[in-house]
Amino acid sequence: MSKVRIGIIGTGYIGNVHGRIYTGDERAEIGALFDIVPERAEAAARKIGGKVCSSREELFDHCDAVLVCTPNKTHVEIAKDAVAHGKHVFCEKPFAIGLEAAQELLDSALSSENVFQVGHNRRYAPVYAKLKELLGEDRAHSAHIKMNRGELKNPEWTGDVNVTGGFLYETTIHLFDMMRFQFGEIEELVAYGSQHEYPELDEFSVIFKFRNGFHCTFASSSDASWIFPFERIEVFCHHRTILTQEMEHLIDSQGWDANFDTHSWAMTEKEERWGYVQEDLAFIDAIIEGKEPPVTALDGYKSVELVESVYEAIKTGKRVRFD
Repeated sequence: MSKVRIGIIGTGYIGNVHGRIYTGDERAEIGALFDIVPERAEAAARKIGGKVCSSREELFDHCDAVLVCTPNKTHVEIAKDAVAHGKHVFCEKPFAIGLEAAQELLDSALSSENVFQVGHNRRYAPVYAKLKELLGEDRAHSAHIKMNRGELKNPEWTGDVNVTGGFLYETTIHLFDMMRFQFGEIEELVAYGSQHEYPELDEFSVIFKFRNGFHCTFASSSDASWIFPFERIEVFCHHRTILTQEMEHLIDSQGWDANFDTHSWAMTEKEERWGYVQEDLAFIDAIIEGKEPPVTALDGYKSVELVESVYEAIKTGKRVRFD
């Protein structure tokens, strides 16, 4: 069986992460690299291999599957181009910026017979896979979720709304997708937000109600310091709390007594601990086996819909309901 030739567009941090992972997968090979800064692509090629291309068109000639690892606002145009060229596509999050663009990309992805996967890596992280397993054994009734950043200055582009599309697109969208993955479809939300440190809305408080009756509170701040854990899900069941801390630990407390079990992945390599290895393997699995990937274009669209709904709720002061 011939190897799946991978083309990477955007050879910054995340492009290199995926590239390193695929060098260890015997079913794949790095076929081509393209970056608008040629020196970046050349540096990546020295580490992970692949032909450095001078254009997207050239890259398409040397790959079967395209990884879109470019800045947020470029995802739709590049991913649609890759679909149009008959390529399998792995598109990093966010799927798109804005509902109109998200609908365009969803329509494009659905028109293709090839694989289209979205890079919501948290779904594959062992801590969240374990949470999903435990919630399959018990019925949760509510939760509190937070995802903070210490600042939006490192790297500098994380504070540039012209690159990110807005704070919720860069950081918080990970756990918006995670909520659907863990708890099901959302029925309505109420949101409050304010601007403090940065030239955009940067503080958020949201209440979500799910179709199955589950409900949760959600908090996200752009300048909360890097106190651990900056990412956490606390799930409440009957006389039980399941608590995650980053992608490091899961604590499970059951019963009436002060007791708990701790599951730890702190010593696991980061690429596996954060789910990057697993999502990359799943992409190749889907291509080879001709099956739907675990995180689809529709999942990507739904995460954008949640982001835009939170912004809309804050803007209008009204609750947002989903059909």
